[in-house]
Amino acid sequence: MAHDAPRILVIDGYPKDDRDNLAGCGMDTAGDLYVAMLSGICPRASFEIVFPSDPGTALPDGTGLGDFDGLAWTGCSLTIHDDSDKRVRRHIELAREAYRVGVPQFGTCWGIQIAAVVAGGAVAANPRGREMGIGRKITLSPTGRGHPFYENKPITFDGYVSHFDEVTHLPPGAEVLAGNAFTRVQALSIHHGNGMFWGLQYHPEYDLYQMARLIYCRRAALTKEGFYTDEANALSMVENFERLHQNPDDKALAWQLGVEHDLLIDTVRQTEPRNWLERLVSCNN
Repeated sequence: MAHDAPRILVIDGYPKDDRDNLAGCGMDTAGDLYVAMLSGICPRASFEIVFPSDPGTALPDGTGLGDFDGLAWTGCSLTIHDDSDKRVRRHIELAREAYRVGVPQFGTCWGIQIAAVVAGGAVAANPRGREMGIGRKITLSPTGRGHPFYENKPITFDGYVSHFDEVTHLPPGAEVLAGNAFTRVQALSIHHGNGMFWGLQYHPEYDLYQMARLIYCRRAALTKEGFYTDEANALSMVENFERLHQNPDDKALAWQLGVEHDLLIDTVRQTEPRNWLERLVSCNN
């Protein structure tokens, strides 16, 4: 359904306990990060957030998914291959309905995984473990280089990442648009039912500050997994990310951290959601 001002539903999959935990670490909620990113690109759009992991969650009164011009799936702390989890099943039903009514979908991390599974693909734990912090050398596939989702994006770039799982088997109607050495599927286009999904395994909605807060929140687990030698080492990374966020022109610090313009400049980092809004949601400003 097309509106003069596009109406977009943001699906924040995090359960309340996890939302509260991240907020306690100084991180914005996934839904708020999405609204901030998408409204910055399309300020005339309106946004509503739902939390399908919470019991009793429903769409706004009098609305169905077909009343929206776009659906945007945030990351999530659930695991898609745990089909015994009632919260996962609610997400699956929501995604099935979205494909049925044909509303354009976009998503990151959890979003790409649930979109792939519902369309007939598979997701499993990455045998390499967690990809965390900065996903290096994400490279467009031959299909991705000519795809409208990646118009004006460099062929190779870095992205913010935090995930254990990955898409392992493609559904019918899917095309791999980007990948790197750690995660083969970093971006997908999926045509399924009446709908189209464009999505990413990495997080354009994050910036250095949000990633710093996420590292702070998960510093004990990350240290145990070998990302840091001890908590002080983790806190040093947090401090450096926050310093560079405040001073993005600090060339020495950027060089030491290996952070380039593809992560520091919003218009470069958020090329993909901009293209989704312009091409599939018809939000041109």
